[in-house]
Amino acid sequence: MDKKKIQALITLLDDPNQEIFSAVEGELLKEEVVIVPELERAWEMTMDAGYQRRLENLIHTLQFRNVKGELRNWLVSSDDLLYGAYLVSKYQYPELQYEDVNAKLTKIKTDVWLELNDHLTALEKVRIINHIMFDVYGYARNKTNFMAAQNSLVCDVLDTRKGNPISLSVIYSVVAQRLGLPVFGVNLPKNFILAYMDDGIDLVHSKNGVEGSVLFYINPINKGAVLGRKEIEFFIRQQKLDLLESYFLPCHNREIVRRMLNNLLYAYETAGQIDKTNEIRELLSIFS
Repeated sequence: MDKKKIQALITLLDDPNQEIFSAVEGELLKEEVVIVPELERAWEMTMDAGYQRRLENLIHTLQFRNVKGELRNWLVSSDDLLYGAYLVSKYQYPELQYEDVNAKLTKIKTDVWLELNDHLTALEKVRIINHIMFDVYGYARNKTNFMAAQNSLVCDVLDTRKGNPISLSVIYSVVAQRLGLPVFGVNLPKNFILAYMDDGIDLVHSKNGVEGSVLFYINPINKGAVLGRKEIEFFIRQQKLDLLESYFLPCHNREIVRRMLNNLLYAYETAGQIDKTNEIRELLSIFS
Protein backbone atom coordinates (compact mmCIF):
# COMPACT_ATOMS: atom_id res chain seq x y z
CA MET A 1 0.00 0.00 0.00
CA ASP A 2 1.35 3.39 -1.05
CA LYS A 3 0.17 5.41 1.95
CA LYS A 4 0.76 8.83 0.37
CA LYS A 5 -1.11 7.81 -2.77
CA ILE A 6 -4.04 6.48 -0.71
CA GLN A 7 -4.23 9.65 1.35
CA ALA A 8 -4.16 11.79 -1.79
CA LEU A 9 -6.99 9.80 -3.33
CA ILE A 10 -9.05 9.99 -0.13
CA THR A 11 -8.85 13.80 -0.17
CA LEU A 12 -10.42 13.73 -3.64
CA LEU A 13 -13.42 11.66 -2.54
CA ASP A 14 -15.38 14.81 -1.66
CA ASP A 15 -15.03 16.28 -5.16
CA PRO A 16 -18.48 17.44 -6.33
CA ASN A 17 -17.73 16.30 -9.88
CA GLN A 18 -19.29 12.83 -10.22
CA GLU A 19 -16.78 11.71 -12.85
CA ILE A 20 -13.84 12.59 -10.64
CA PHE A 21 -15.45 10.90 -7.64
CA SER A 22 -16.16 7.73 -9.64
CA ALA A 23 -12.57 7.59 -10.90
CA VAL A 24 -11.16 8.08 -7.39
CA GLU A 25 -13.53 5.52 -5.91
CA GLY A 26 -12.52 3.04 -8.61
CA GLU A 27 -8.85 3.47 -7.76
CA LEU A 28 -9.47 3.00 -4.03
CA LEU A 29 -11.52 -0.11 -4.68
CA LYS A 30 -8.47 -1.66 -6.31
CA GLU A 31 -6.87 -1.67 -2.87
CA GLU A 32 -7.32 -4.23 -0.10
CA VAL A 33 -9.13 -3.86 3.22
CA VAL A 34 -5.89 -2.63 4.86
CA ILE A 35 -6.70 0.92 3.70
CA VAL A 36 -9.82 1.03 5.90
CA PRO A 37 -8.00 2.71 8.86
CA GLU A 38 -7.01 5.59 6.53
CA LEU A 39 -10.64 5.93 5.41
CA GLU A 40 -11.82 5.87 9.03
CA ARG A 41 -9.35 8.60 9.97
CA ALA A 42 -10.66 10.75 7.12
CA TRP A 43 -14.23 10.17 8.36
CA GLU A 44 -13.28 11.31 11.88
CA MET A 45 -11.64 14.49 10.58
CA THR A 46 -14.62 15.82 8.62
CA MET A 47 -18.06 17.14 9.52
CA ASP A 48 -19.30 16.94 5.92
CA ALA A 49 -22.19 14.43 5.97
CA GLY A 50 -21.96 13.77 2.23
CA TYR A 51 -18.23 13.07 2.41
CA GLN A 52 -18.79 10.80 5.41
CA ARG A 53 -21.42 8.80 3.51
CA ARG A 54 -19.00 8.28 0.63
CA LEU A 55 -16.35 7.09 3.07
CA GLU A 56 -18.81 4.79 4.86
CA ASN A 57 -19.93 3.21 1.60
CA LEU A 58 -16.35 2.64 0.52
CA ILE A 59 -15.39 1.15 3.88
CA HIS A 60 -18.38 -1.21 3.81
CA THR A 61 -17.65 -2.31 0.23
CA LEU A 62 -14.04 -3.14 1.07
CA GLN A 63 -14.96 -4.98 4.27
CA PHE A 64 -17.73 -6.98 2.63
CA ARG A 65 -15.46 -7.94 -0.26
CA ASN A 66 -12.85 -9.06 2.27
CA VAL A 67 -15.30 -11.29 4.16
CA LYS A 68 -16.54 -12.76 0.90
CA GLY A 69 -12.98 -13.53 -0.17
CA GLU A 70 -12.12 -15.09 3.19
CA LEU A 71 -15.26 -17.23 3.08
CA ARG A 72 -14.40 -18.40 -0.42
CA ASN A 73 -10.88 -19.33 0.74
CA TRP A 74 -12.31 -21.15 3.77
CA LEU A 75 -14.54 -23.27 1.55
CA VAL A 76 -11.57 -24.28 -0.58
CA SER A 77 -8.78 -24.73 1.91
CA SER A 78 -10.14 -25.10 5.44
CA ASP A 79 -12.51 -27.23 7.46
CA ASP A 80 -12.17 -25.34 10.75
CA LEU A 81 -15.74 -25.00 12.00
CA LEU A 82 -15.03 -22.21 14.46
CA TYR A 83 -13.27 -20.16 11.78
CA GLY A 84 -16.22 -20.60 9.44
CA ALA A 85 -18.61 -19.45 12.18
CA TYR A 86 -16.26 -16.55 12.91
CA LEU A 87 -16.49 -15.42 9.26
CA VAL A 88 -20.30 -15.35 9.55
CA SER A 89 -19.90 -13.05 12.57
CA LYS A 90 -17.29 -10.96 10.75
CA TYR A 91 -19.91 -9.97 8.19
CA GLN A 92 -21.73 -8.07 10.95
CA TYR A 93 -18.58 -7.08 12.86
CA PRO A 94 -15.82 -6.40 10.29
CA GLU A 95 -13.26 -5.50 12.98
CA LEU A 96 -13.80 -8.78 14.84
CA GLN A 97 -10.59 -10.74 15.50
CA TYR A 98 -10.53 -14.53 15.38
CA GLU A 99 -8.15 -14.59 18.33
CA ASP A 100 -10.81 -13.01 20.56
CA VAL A 101 -13.44 -15.58 19.58
CA ASN A 102 -10.97 -18.43 19.92
CA ALA A 103 -9.82 -17.29 23.38
CA LYS A 104 -13.39 -17.37 24.76
CA LEU A 105 -14.00 -20.85 23.41
CA THR A 106 -10.61 -22.05 24.67
CA LYS A 107 -11.60 -20.96 28.19
CA ILE A 108 -14.66 -23.24 28.06
CA LYS A 109 -12.56 -26.09 26.68
CA THR A 110 -10.00 -25.68 29.48
CA ASP A 111 -12.70 -25.72 32.16
CA VAL A 112 -14.12 -28.96 30.72
CA TRP A 113 -10.66 -30.51 30.35
CA LEU A 114 -9.96 -29.98 34.06
CA GLU A 115 -12.93 -32.24 34.87
CA LEU A 116 -12.20 -35.02 32.36
CA ASN A 117 -10.16 -38.19 32.72
CA ASP A 118 -9.49 -41.20 30.50
CA HIS A 119 -11.60 -43.56 32.58
CA LEU A 120 -14.92 -41.81 31.92
CA THR A 121 -17.50 -43.23 29.54
CA ALA A 122 -18.83 -41.21 26.61
CA LEU A 123 -22.00 -40.36 28.55
CA GLU A 124 -20.00 -39.25 31.57
CA LYS A 125 -17.87 -36.98 29.39
CA VAL A 126 -21.00 -35.43 27.90
CA ARG A 127 -22.42 -34.83 31.37
CA ILE A 128 -19.28 -32.87 32.24
CA ILE A 129 -19.53 -30.73 29.09
CA ASN A 130 -23.20 -30.15 29.87
CA HIS A 131 -22.41 -29.11 33.42
CA ILE A 132 -19.74 -26.60 32.36
CA MET A 133 -21.65 -25.16 29.41
CA PHE A 134 -25.16 -25.03 30.79
CA ASP A 135 -24.79 -24.93 34.58
CA VAL A 136 -21.51 -23.05 35.07
CA TYR A 137 -21.57 -20.76 32.01
CA GLY A 138 -25.34 -20.64 31.66
CA TYR A 139 -25.63 -21.15 27.89
CA ALA A 140 -29.26 -21.40 26.82
CA ARG A 141 -31.74 -20.79 24.05
CA ASN A 142 -32.62 -17.14 23.50
CA LYS A 143 -36.31 -17.44 24.29
CA THR A 144 -37.11 -13.72 24.31
CA ASN A 145 -35.70 -12.93 20.86
CA PHE A 146 -35.25 -16.28 19.16
CA MET A 147 -35.21 -14.99 15.56
CA ALA A 148 -32.70 -12.18 16.15
CA ALA A 149 -29.59 -12.11 13.97
CA GLN A 150 -27.35 -12.15 17.05
CA ASN A 151 -28.36 -15.76 17.75
CA SER A 152 -26.47 -16.83 14.61
CA LEU A 153 -23.35 -14.80 15.39
CA VAL A 154 -20.97 -16.91 17.45
CA CYS A 155 -19.21 -13.86 18.91
CA ASP A 156 -22.51 -12.55 20.31
CA VAL A 157 -23.48 -15.99 21.61
CA LEU A 158 -20.13 -16.32 23.41
CA ASP A 159 -20.76 -12.93 25.03
CA THR A 160 -24.46 -13.18 25.90
CA ARG A 161 -24.51 -16.99 26.34
CA LYS A 162 -27.83 -17.03 24.53
CA GLY A 163 -28.26 -18.53 21.08
CA ASN A 164 -30.17 -20.81 18.74
CA PRO A 165 -29.75 -24.57 18.16
CA ILE A 166 -27.01 -24.24 15.57
CA SER A 167 -24.85 -21.63 17.33
CA LEU A 168 -24.98 -23.54 20.62
CA SER A 169 -24.16 -26.74 18.72
CA VAL A 170 -21.16 -25.11 17.06
CA ILE A 171 -19.71 -24.05 20.41
CA TYR A 172 -20.46 -27.45 21.96
CA SER A 173 -18.98 -29.50 19.10
CA VAL A 174 -15.84 -27.38 18.77
CA VAL A 175 -15.19 -27.71 22.51
CA ALA A 176 -15.76 -31.48 22.31
CA GLN A 177 -13.59 -31.99 19.22
CA ARG A 178 -10.72 -29.98 20.70
CA LEU A 179 -10.84 -32.39 23.62
CA GLY A 180 -10.60 -35.32 21.21
CA LEU A 181 -14.27 -36.30 21.49
CA PRO A 182 -16.03 -37.34 18.25
CA VAL A 183 -19.03 -35.00 18.44
CA PHE A 184 -20.34 -33.68 15.11
CA GLY A 185 -23.25 -31.62 13.84
CA VAL A 186 -26.40 -33.22 12.43
CA ASN A 187 -28.39 -31.02 10.04
CA LEU A 188 -31.84 -31.82 11.42
CA PRO A 189 -34.67 -29.69 9.96
CA LYS A 190 -36.23 -27.15 12.35
CA ASN A 191 -33.58 -28.01 14.91
CA PHE A 192 -29.88 -28.81 14.98
CA ILE A 193 -28.37 -31.56 17.09
CA LEU A 194 -25.08 -33.37 17.58
CA ALA A 195 -24.01 -36.98 17.14
CA TYR A 196 -21.51 -38.64 19.46
CA MET A 197 -19.72 -41.16 17.27
CA ASP A 198 -18.21 -44.49 18.23
CA ASP A 199 -15.13 -43.68 16.19
CA GLY A 200 -13.35 -40.51 15.03
CA ILE A 201 -13.24 -37.92 12.32
CA ASP A 202 -12.98 -40.27 9.33
CA LEU A 203 -16.59 -41.29 9.88
CA VAL A 204 -17.77 -37.80 8.95
CA HIS A 205 -16.56 -38.33 5.39
CA SER A 206 -17.57 -41.97 5.11
CA LYS A 207 -20.79 -43.29 3.61
CA ASN A 208 -20.37 -46.86 4.83
CA GLY A 209 -21.53 -47.92 8.23
CA VAL A 210 -21.74 -44.42 9.66
CA GLU A 211 -25.24 -44.61 11.08
CA GLY A 212 -24.37 -47.68 13.14
CA SER A 213 -21.43 -45.78 14.58
CA VAL A 214 -23.60 -43.13 16.25
CA LEU A 215 -23.60 -43.89 19.97
CA PHE A 216 -26.24 -41.28 20.79
CA TYR A 217 -27.42 -37.78 19.96
CA ILE A 218 -27.07 -34.56 21.98
CA ASN A 219 -29.55 -31.70 21.98
CA PRO A 220 -27.70 -28.50 23.05
CA ILE A 221 -30.88 -26.41 22.96
CA ASN A 222 -32.18 -28.60 25.80
CA LYS A 223 -29.12 -28.40 28.08
CA GLY A 224 -27.36 -31.22 26.25
CA ALA A 225 -30.12 -33.82 26.65
CA VAL A 226 -29.05 -37.21 25.33
CA LEU A 227 -31.33 -38.74 22.68
CA GLY A 228 -31.61 -42.05 20.85
CA ARG A 229 -32.62 -42.71 17.26
CA LYS A 230 -36.27 -43.27 18.22
CA GLU A 231 -36.55 -39.74 19.63
CA ILE A 232 -35.13 -38.31 16.39
CA GLU A 233 -37.57 -40.39 14.32
CA PHE A 234 -40.47 -39.16 16.47
CA PHE A 235 -39.41 -35.53 15.98
CA ILE A 236 -39.11 -35.98 12.20
CA ARG A 237 -42.56 -37.57 11.98
CA GLN A 238 -43.99 -34.72 14.07
CA GLN A 239 -42.64 -32.32 11.43
CA LYS A 240 -44.29 -34.48 8.73
CA LEU A 241 -40.98 -35.09 6.99
CA ASP A 242 -39.53 -38.18 5.33
CA LEU A 243 -37.02 -40.18 7.34
CA LEU A 244 -33.97 -39.25 5.27
CA GLU A 245 -30.62 -40.80 6.15
CA SER A 246 -29.00 -37.35 6.30
CA TYR A 247 -31.19 -36.44 9.29
CA PHE A 248 -29.36 -39.04 11.40
CA LEU A 249 -25.77 -38.56 10.21
CA PRO A 250 -23.00 -36.00 10.78
CA CYS A 251 -22.92 -33.28 8.15
CA HIS A 252 -20.00 -31.38 6.66
CA ASN A 253 -18.87 -28.18 8.36
CA ARG A 254 -19.69 -26.34 5.14
CA GLU A 255 -23.34 -27.27 5.61
CA ILE A 256 -23.27 -25.95 9.16
CA VAL A 257 -21.88 -22.57 8.10
CA ARG A 258 -24.32 -22.42 5.17
CA ARG A 259 -27.21 -23.01 7.59
CA MET A 260 -25.89 -20.27 9.90
CA LEU A 261 -25.98 -17.91 6.94
CA ASN A 262 -29.51 -19.04 6.05
CA ASN A 263 -30.63 -18.30 9.61
CA LEU A 264 -29.00 -14.88 9.34
CA LEU A 265 -30.76 -14.31 6.03
CA TYR A 266 -34.13 -15.07 7.59
CA ALA A 267 -33.41 -12.76 10.53
CA TYR A 268 -32.54 -9.85 8.24
CA GLU A 269 -35.54 -10.55 5.98
CA THR A 270 -37.84 -10.57 9.01
CA ALA A 271 -36.35 -7.27 10.19
CA GLY A 272 -36.80 -5.72 6.73
CA GLN A 273 -33.05 -5.11 6.29
CA ILE A 274 -32.98 -5.37 2.49
CA ASP A 275 -29.31 -4.47 1.94
CA LYS A 276 -28.11 -7.04 4.47
CA THR A 277 -30.49 -9.63 3.02
CA ASN A 278 -29.02 -9.14 -0.45
CA GLU A 279 -25.45 -9.36 0.85
CA ILE A 280 -26.12 -12.59 2.76
CA ARG A 281 -27.59 -14.05 -0.43
CA GLU A 282 -24.38 -13.08 -2.17
CA LEU A 283 -22.36 -14.91 0.48
CA LEU A 284 -24.61 -17.96 0.17
CA SER A 285 -24.07 -18.00 -3.60
CA ILE A 286 -20.43 -18.93 -2.94
CA PHE A 287 -21.57 -22.29 -1.56
CA SER A 288 -23.28 -23.29 -4.79
